[in-house]
Amino acid sequence: MGPKRKRAQRPASGSEDDYAHNSDSSYDETSRTKVTQKTRKARKKIHGNDGSSVVSGILGHPVSMHVISAIEPMRIALLEWYDRVHDARKMPWRKKFDPSLDAEGRAQRAYEVWISEIMLQQTQVVTVIPYYNKWMAKFPTIRDLAASDIETVNSLWKGLGYYSRAARLLSGAQKAVKELHGRLPDNAKDMEAKIPGVGRYSAGAISSIAYNHCVPVLDGNVHRLLSRFTALHAQPKSKRTLDVLWAGAESFIKQSKRPGDINQALIELGSTVCAVRDPVCSDCPLRLWCKAYQRTQPTASHTGAVEADIEELCLVCDPIPSDEDNGSVTIYPMKAERKKPREELDSVNVIEWRNRNSRDRWFLLVRRPQGGLLAGLHEFPTLPNLSGTKASASNLAKIPYTLLQELLIHPPSSNSDKERLKKLPNSNTSNTVPKVIQVTSAGDVVHVFSHIKKTYRVQWVLLEGDELPQFRPAVPPGQGARENDSRAKNPKGKQKRSEVSEVELDTIPQTLNAQWVPLTQVEDANIGTGVLKVWKLVEKLWITTL
Repeated sequence: MGPKRKRAQRPASGSEDDYAHNSDSSYDETSRTKVTQKTRKARKKIHGNDGSSVVSGILGHPVSMHVISAIEPMRIALLEWYDRVHDARKMPWRKKFDPSLDAEGRAQRAYEVWISEIMLQQTQVVTVIPYYNKWMAKFPTIRDLAASDIETVNSLWKGLGYYSRAARLLSGAQKAVKELHGRLPDNAKDMEAKIPGVGRYSAGAISSIAYNHCVPVLDGNVHRLLSRFTALHAQPKSKRTLDVLWAGAESFIKQSKRPGDINQALIELGSTVCAVRDPVCSDCPLRLWCKAYQRTQPTASHTGAVEADIEELCLVCDPIPSDEDNGSVTIYPMKAERKKPREELDSVNVIEWRNRNSRDRWFLLVRRPQGGLLAGLHEFPTLPNLSGTKASASNLAKIPYTLLQELLIHPPSSNSDKERLKKLPNSNTSNTVPKVIQVTSAGDVVHVFSHIKKTYRVQWVLLEGDELPQFRPAVPPGQGARENDSRAKNPKGKQKRSEVSEVELDTIPQTLNAQWVPLTQVEDANIGTGVLKVWKLVEKLWITTL
């Protein structure tokens, strides 16, 4: 009797959308029955009811097809290519590893790589370079960054997008100075665990480049490259797929003397040669071993299933639909189903104050919370996520009064609140209470984030008075929410909402800084692209009304 064959293996259970960073294995054992069931399903996909072929691709292939082995010739070819091109794009953060650096010198390199890696998330190299240079001129060390504030940080970040990255850099630097002796951790595990905004990829990049540690990386470029290199046609964000690709990335750097260079080479190769569209396979140093490239060659056979031991079949890949098989490596990776961004309607109020006796024009800006979307940026007073009757024209006209009541010591009164002024104890309040001259609709601005499609319904609100309106004192974090909660509930504990908006008491920013900004300084404030679009829309309105 021959040796007992290894039982077929199956992807580990768990969420298909969430990746466990500490997962080292792609497969767990399963019963032969389940393997057989999945194999039969795959075979049904290969042939239609009439026996015709409805999909193409390498079906019924062994899982070993996605395992990278005999790596040394590949490393040599990759590094030879990288040594020729590493300085082609003139990235100021890209430097050769210097083994002579002491602990402080390596920590400084880690800081430089950290800044570049966070800036490069969702952003092209050519865009990042000038931002990186300005950043390092302003904050040459992690201690310089830690001593700064969100306003200064956002001013340098303005235009780069994804502003929460800037806030996390600041908080990460402050934590490193306060708790870690002014240095980033010198290993990937602690870096990922202790520094805000640093995930498995960033920790691997920093550790391998700055400390020469053998830690893999898997960003979008490497994901695409390795999917083609191993002909992996599977759900791109599933845990099973990511486990296979992380294992492939680790194969390249395991026991390497130049792990940082290998990681940067993989990223560079994916970015410049193995591009999303129109990859230049003839320039790829890895094409001799690339399974997707081999599949495009005239001698390749990929019109049907490849027989494989039923117990060694790959259970990660999905079949390739025949209408998507264009004979190119671009069929890999499998196209992800893009989730349609949720749609929200916000009331944005460009509130202007003018002195009755001069031509001074001031505009009200508030700062967003330090976490979440557009963290720490300024915006015009906004009431988010309106729906139904809350978005009616009559209701929108009431919103500025509600917002100003929350922000100003002496807010203007609406038509339904005229009696309030008569009850004010200060007889001089008539000089400090601004008057709403007009509320004019300016139209809509559509601004799409990665997961939200925002429609900003814009109003120009003109106030007039003798003295610039004063703001209410800032409310300590958490207190505003408690006060709102207490006054928004009736004795039975049910939420009571005013007619203005279902969310007005819970979402008006209680802890944010508000400020009046002169007309000429609005565009220079730390505002996002969407807010700038709003500003430009209102400027057009003035041409027709002033």
